[in-house]
Order: sequence, then C-alpha cells, then structure tokens
Amino acid sequence: MLQRNIQDSIRQAMLDTPVVLLNGARQTGKTTLAQAMTAAAGAEYFTLDDAATLALVAGDPAGFIRNLTGSVVLDEIQKAPGLFPAIKLAVDKDRRPGRFLLTGSANVMTLPRLSESLAGRMEIIPLYPFSAGELAGVTERFLPRLFDGTLGQLKLTPAHADIAPRVSHGGYPEAIQRQNDGRRAAWFASYLSTILQRDVRDLARVDALHALPNLLKLLAARSSGLLNLADVGRDVALPHATLTRYMALLETVFLVHRLPAWSRNLGQRLVKAPKLHLVDTGLACHLLGADARRLSGDRTLLGRLLESFVVGELRKQVSWADPRTTLYHYRTASGLEADVLLEKPDGSVAAIEVKSGVTVGASDFTALKALRDQLGPQFQAGVVLYLGEQIVPFGDKLWLVPMPALWAP
Repeated sequence: MLQRNIQDSIRQAMLDTPVVLLNGARQTGKTTLAQAMTAAAGAEYFTLDDAATLALVAGDPAGFIRNLTGSVVLDEIQKAPGLFPAIKLAVDKDRRPGRFLLTGSANVMTLPRLSESLAGRMEIIPLYPFSAGELAGVTERFLPRLFDGTLGQLKLTPAHADIAPRVSHGGYPEAIQRQNDGRRAAWFASYLSTILQRDVRDLARVDALHALPNLLKLLAARSSGLLNLADVGRDVALPHATLTRYMALLETVFLVHRLPAWSRNLGQRLVKAPKLHLVDTGLACHLLGADARRLSGDRTLLGRLLESFVVGELRKQVSWADPRTTLYHYRTASGLEADVLLEKPDGSVAAIEVKSGVTVGASDFTALKALRDQLGPQFQAGVVLYLGEQIVPFGDKLWLVPMPALWAP
C-alpha cells in the first residue's frame, strides 16, 4: 500500500477524538487506509455496502452500536443515517478517543441530519485521490515553502516534466494502476455509472436523474471556468431549481467542487462567482475523451485542466499540512486574476498563476504584483507555475517556478 500523507492527521485525531470520519469520493482508498490504521488495535470492521449488514444496522442502529466493544471501523456510514444518533449516545456515555473510525463517500457537511448529530464529538478528515507526491513516495513541502520564504532555496533536478500523463491519469488508485488507456477508460465508465446510478439516487431518493451524465460532461468542459448557473442550465435544458439540486448532489459525492472568489471585503466573497473544478483531472479527461496525446497537442485544453490539477494538488496538501488554510481564486472587475489564492487564519496570503507553456512574460505577473502592492506585509509569495525548468526570481516575493516544485519533498 502506498503511504498516504494524511495518515499522521488521522492518527493524531484518533488519540484525542472519540469519532473520526474519513470522508471522500468512492475508490480513493478510504477502506484500505482505515483497515491498515486500525489493524494493530484489532478493531472490528463492518461495511454498509454489504446488504445483510446494512439491513441489520438499519433495523436496530441503537442495538447494533450498544453491542460493540472496543474500537470499530464503520465503512460507508452515510448509508445508515440512524447510526449517527446511536453513536452520539454511545460517545456521551464513554468519550474514549478513537472508539469509532468512520468512512463516508458522501459529504456529511451537506447532510445536516448527520453532521449535527455528532457536532463537537467528531473530527472530519478529507481523503482525496493520490497526490503527485504520494505517487512518488514523498511528502510535498510546497505549501510551507510558499509561506516561509524558502522557495528560492529549492533545488530541482533538471528534467522534462511530462505533465500530460499526470493530468490525464488522475489520482484514483485503481485508475493509475491501469497503464492501458482503454482499460482506464473502462474503469472510469464503471465508476461513474456506480456513482450516478446508485449513490446519487440513494441520496436523492428519486429516479429522474437521467440528465446528470450530460451535466457532468458539460461541467468537465467548463473546468477551471467561472460558474454561471444560468448558462449551464440553458445548455443542458434544466430549470434553475433542478440544476441547483443536481449541482449539490455532484458536490456531495465529491465529483465537483467550487473554488470561491477572494476579496478583502468578506461580504463580497459570498456574492462573487466561484470557479468550477472537477475533483480529479483523470475523470475530467475521461468525460472529455482526452488522453495524454491530445492534451499535449491542445494547449488550451491542457491549460484548463492543468489549472484544475494544481488546485486539486493544493487541496490535498492543505488537508495534511494546514487544514486551516483556505483556497480561493482572485479576479477583479478590471480583469486581473490569479488562478489560486491561499489565505491563512492570520490573514497572510500567497497567490499562484498556472501556465501551460515553457516561456513566461512579465505580463503573467501583473495580478500577482497588484496583490503584493495591495496587501503589503500580508502578502507572502506570488508564484507562476510553468513547464520550464528554472526557478527564477521575478521581483520582491515573486517567483517563476517549474511545475515539479509542486510535488517536491
């Protein structure tokens, strides 16, 4: 099993928290990781994907929890909402840390009945598809370097960064094991069918979800663009209320996510349009019928998906390096924009622009310079990530940085 960089966070949570929920998309390795981390403790394991177990639990959730002793792993917990109040009662009687390690393939933060039951008793830890660093067997240090001023000290081995395969393969464990493009496409097709026909329908409790596959393809085509629901609804011929609900479902099962806009005015952050990204670029490429060769020959498509790739890698790194760091995009009324802005709780900020070429000009730093001048001491670094090989200073706190720095140890 490949080392997951989130393991230390899970271990620490289990030392002081009664309930830990490992939350993320299907097939990201949650079950494997949960079993590996509890094996030494001899924890019992139950999966609610098993129909017999689910029927037993759903019939008497309180009795099921009451009869458990020691530590337990409950897989796909969202399938039995009745377990949450039962776990709450058990934890209130015995608050020993690490009693329950749960996994879920639906975002419980969007399911109020579930999340409210264990408020203050449960820590939620996200698990994403493999990061580029995990695939290389290292823990990335891009995030701390971004904020501590040591980017210029990074020594990279000169090498051509073949980025197109990284983007097109994505990070799902099963997908990256399949070297044949056809077999990888077959896995993605089966994966989407399972989620859209079973998981989403279970959550929605309705059958009229036939528009979801086309909607998801359209969203893949708009990856890294501003989300305009009116335009999307018109293109897929869905009423606004239905589209809003479908978008919420796709986010709940971790297929898409929104990157909110940043502004110094906190109120403005809520009204500005977010950017849309698919959680995994391998999945996005499958939906668009794009392989590594096509990406290499289509710089416009590569640019859009490369931005989603970088956003995805940063979300993964934030989850284990500093979960309190928040990701945004930056865009002004005059058209200045940065693809990613990272803000820490103390107000310190770093910004990143993503370029899919090997040459970069001064104009590519325009938004980063504007942010630096606007924020003053709060601005820590502005980086243009590109496909060249040299780290180059581009002025005070501004850097031109090769893409492999993103996953360097």
